[in-house]
Amino acid sequence: MMVNDTFNSLTLQLEGLRIEETSVFPVFLFFFFSYLFIVILNVGIVVLVYIDKGLHQPMYLLFCNLPVNDIFGNSIVLPRLLSDLLKHPSELLISYYGCVLQAFSTHLFGTTSHTVLMIMAFDRYVAICNPLRYSAIMTNRMVMKLTVSAWGVAFVLVGVLLGLTIRLNRCRTLITNPYCDNASLFKLSCESVVINNIYGLTFTVVLFTVSIGSIVLTYTKITLVCLRNKNKSLNSKALKTCSTHLVVYLIMLFCGILIITLHRFPQYSDQRKISAILFHIIPCSLNPIIYGVQFKEIKRFLSNIFRSRKVSSSF
Repeated sequence: MMVNDTFNSLTLQLEGLRIEETSVFPVFLFFFFSYLFIVILNVGIVVLVYIDKGLHQPMYLLFCNLPVNDIFGNSIVLPRLLSDLLKHPSELLISYYGCVLQAFSTHLFGTTSHTVLMIMAFDRYVAICNPLRYSAIMTNRMVMKLTVSAWGVAFVLVGVLLGLTIRLNRCRTLITNPYCDNASLFKLSCESVVINNIYGLTFTVVLFTVSIGSIVLTYTKITLVCLRNKNKSLNSKALKTCSTHLVVYLIMLFCGILIITLHRFPQYSDQRKISAILFHIIPCSLNPIIYGVQFKEIKRFLSNIFRSRKVSSSF
């Protein structure tokens, strides 16, 4: 009797990126320096907020969730991707449990990107619409509650998503992606994935609806308050802060929608792979710069980094 080695195999094959041999080195350098850029800037911002007591304010403490999540999301994908670029396609192997962990971490990163921006929007709403009660509402305890909620909700939602996938028996071993995600994992199964599709769709719709709805509602109320307020200086500051937040949110939203859309069209698999990687790189590279333009303390930190880099390159 012949045994099917692919049934519930604990070793999976990653499809990887289809890159010409002459382009491997430039692509490797792009990903490497992108990862280095993301880590240095985001770690620097977290350290800056930690050591500067003047930044121990709700707005900055909540903002710190963003660089922490950006470092986490990229560290799950890019180091592995860099090593895979130097391997032969037949050597792109990953253990099933490692794949599940990577998929969980990837979806946690994506979901937390939404929930963190939602709690940051709430902070701006209280600061602009209820300035007299801001210090009473946004206490250290409230900041902790919002932070735990942002990560906790994402953890539970993604936990259920992956829990529904790991219950399935597998009869394939090829992950049609450069890294593991939920869709690639449940496509390994020959069983019915109707429940997975229903929960995945519900999860996506609820997350995007609540995320977009809360942002639209929050900024509509902020705009109305600014229109009623005759203090031009305060209005300008409020709109500048909110526009920064809104730009970051729209970049993240566009990247997320693009990946979800391309998953529905198998003929665009190469474009989907690139988009999935850029979803990690582009928003996480732009976040520190966009917020750095707005927050003068972070702006000073970024300018010092670029100045020191310019000086070192001149030697």
